Amino acid sequence: MTSTICPKCGNDTSVLLSGVCRECFFQNFVLAQLPQVLQARICATCGARFTRGRWIDEYDSETVVLKTIEDALSIHEAAEDIEVCINPRQLTPHMYRAEVKIVARIQGEPVTSELSTEIRVIRESCERCSRVSGGYFEGIIQIRATERIPTENELDVCMRIVDMTIDRMRAKGDRLAFITDTIRSKEGLDLYIGSINSGRHICKAISEEIGGTFSESPSLFGQRDGKEIYRITFSMRLPRFTPGDIITIGNRKVVVKHMGKKLTGTDLTDSSRFIATEEETIQAKLVGNIKDAVNAVLVSEEEHELMILDPFTFRTVNVKKPIGFSPVEDEEIPVIRIDESLFLLPPEWRKSEI
Repeated sequence: MTSTICPKCGNDTSVLLSGVCRECFFQNFVLAQLPQVLQARICATCGARFTRGRWIDEYDSETVVLKTIEDALSIHEAAEDIEVCINPRQLTPHMYRAEVKIVARIQGEPVTSELSTEIRVIRESCERCSRVSGGYFEGIIQIRATERIPTENELDVCMRIVDMTIDRMRAKGDRLAFITDTIRSKEGLDLYIGSINSGRHICKAISEEIGGTFSESPSLFGQRDGKEIYRITFSMRLPRFTPGDIITIGNRKVVVKHMGKKLTGTDLTDSSRFIATEEETIQAKLVGNIKDAVNAVLVSEEEHELMILDPFTFRTVNVKKPIGFSPVEDEEIPVIRIDESLFLLPPEWRKSEI
């Protein structure tokens, strides 16, 4: 093995690190640095941790301590194959002691460093919890139904969508996604929301799942740092018609399946698919619901027609055979009477409760 002379100390050496022998190189080398005392700022309400100028969700005191040490630990930029072992011990509810061992390689040479630090836990209120407790809100979502009163089931579904959307946004880091207050009334639901962004996401989620439309109306609330601050009122309008409603549109009788920007449903005459734009449904009228259906006896079946016993007049009547019709074993089929005419319930609606 060849050797050379260290230009700094003059000793023979087989390895040069940055131009000097191993002893000279590591004489003043510092692998890692860690302050002797650290502060971990934790929200006393939600457990979030304050780091790098913002609050992030952690939910566990020991995790907060470990993250605080990791953020404060400084390791030499030339280190490779780094392994860090942190062993925290809780001394009091507000104080931890941690031993930290760092193993790495510098230019192929193994190096070890052992450090210790004290972590003082400071409990305070994060921005989010402070705003929630103070009733802060940036917008109001007013959930109503078009030309009717929303049902309790619809409002329950809306609240489920709200909770799911809030959870999803918080998981993505939006800590202002919260509801300050919920007011439920006969007319609908008012939600006071922590951020305008969450309000838009909630309205979009509701309209995508159960239909409806929404609009935004800003109002000047005040000023902050010379900038005007606005609050937004989101007017969320649930569909005029709900799944299972039966409407007349033109000369057609339709069972509504979904209503958003377009209405989709099933034509009662032949069970064909029906689609109409919002403008086309303006003149539509509600004439019933599938819950109004009753069972009728199937007397006979032809290629294009069915003969059934009208449960209202007890006379046999002929009706057009719907697409995809298949007879039932008990020879009873659900029918509904609209404008003195009898219609069979489409196959996809027959499993609904009557």
